[in-house]
Amino acid sequence: MAKEYKTISEIAGPLIFVEKTEPVGYSELVNVTLADGSVKRGQVLDTSKDIVVVQVFEGTGGLNRDSGVRFTGETIKLPVSSELLGRILSGSGEPLDGGPRIVPEDRWEITGAAINPYSRKPPEEFIQTGISTIDGMNTLVRGQKLPIFSGSGLPHNDIALQIARQAKVLGAEEEFAVVFAAMGITSEEAQHFMYDFERTGALERAVIFTNLADDPAVERLITPRLALTAAEYLAYEHNMHVLVILTDITNYCEALRQMGAAREEVPGRRGYPGYMYTDLASLYERAGVIKGRKGSVTQFPILSMPGDDITHPIPDLSGYITEGQIVISRELHMKGIYPPINVLPSLSRLMNSGIGPGRTREDHKSVSDQLYAGYAEGLDLRGLVAIVGKEALSERDRKFLEFADLFEDRFVRQGMEEDRDIETTLDLGWELLATLSEAQLTRIDNKYIEKYHPAHRNKNKKTVEAPTHKG
Repeated sequence: MAKEYKTISEIAGPLIFVEKTEPVGYSELVNVTLADGSVKRGQVLDTSKDIVVVQVFEGTGGLNRDSGVRFTGETIKLPVSSELLGRILSGSGEPLDGGPRIVPEDRWEITGAAINPYSRKPPEEFIQTGISTIDGMNTLVRGQKLPIFSGSGLPHNDIALQIARQAKVLGAEEEFAVVFAAMGITSEEAQHFMYDFERTGALERAVIFTNLADDPAVERLITPRLALTAAEYLAYEHNMHVLVILTDITNYCEALRQMGAAREEVPGRRGYPGYMYTDLASLYERAGVIKGRKGSVTQFPILSMPGDDITHPIPDLSGYITEGQIVISRELHMKGIYPPINVLPSLSRLMNSGIGPGRTREDHKSVSDQLYAGYAEGLDLRGLVAIVGKEALSERDRKFLEFADLFEDRFVRQGMEEDRDIETTLDLGWELLATLSEAQLTRIDNKYIEKYHPAHRNKNKKTVEAPTHKG
């Protein structure tokens, strides 16, 4: 039986400071007994010769200096089993769906094991999300970590749900699962997530962890680690391909800042702890494909940029660790366009390794580059029109101006339930490019123009369908 200490010297926010203890390990689990006999769980945050700092998951309300502290000698572990699929759990791993507790096949450390860089297999398999702006121009590849940069009030949660419903790997009968972790969300948002997963049947292949806004901030720090542990178990023990959606990383970082302030640490940029880069990397780097293993973990972290500021520490540090970003535009959202993804600042660094012949289509890269160039030029011309008026533009410039409007209205805009396959997305791109003259398609090889351009396709079709005359 673990020894009980009644040597609490200070209580500060979610932290308690315990004196004169035995040697204890970092991250060790702690049971704190209140005067009424109830027990709260905690974790060792800092340990030294004289004092041990414990963060209490359920908050320190009701604690006093006479509360008993027991060190269990164990770290936090997630009970893992294939029964995780279809379950809704709290941010600390307790069932919320009225179902029984998970009967574990094993218990896994939630800190995870770092993947040896030599053991990593380069990501190269295309994941189809059904969203044109992602599949066509910022392609997601299996094993990638691709964050969504959003702002408050923008529909990033709807996009996350759409991706969770629609994501699939083409041409392969492989098991696919979604692990969805929500941190610091409101009860209303939680209800929306549950309803959507149940309505569409996506819950059958999903594991959901929800940490609500009124749950302890400390719990927010373990929620993504529980989710990633569940994902690693399904991927590496059951050979599943797992897509992990983490929303909202900003709430996670706020909890980190809160913990740092309670521990009286010297703050870094904008009050966030100086180790935030390392902490975020310990989450993001758990994505990947391991040589010799069939399963994979792909991450879609979502973060809302405070004040829509892309230079804020959270998106800034995330950009260094991850392989690109999908940027949600407030301007497109104000125009009523869904999903309001701005393709110009968006980027998928692994796109080229996941597209092309045998994966998507041979013309994919060329079409993406040409759409990007045409839209960028059209947006530049919008700025010019505001100064000189549309009448001052040449015929060529008017075509590009119209192209930008068409691109937003037909390529970017799609329904929340609309699941476009990659062929549909690329054909739609060609329809838009057909509004420009062929001489302006400078980023596409002539052989692709002759094969895929609507004008040539229709001509080739007529030639094939032309009746043959019998003599």
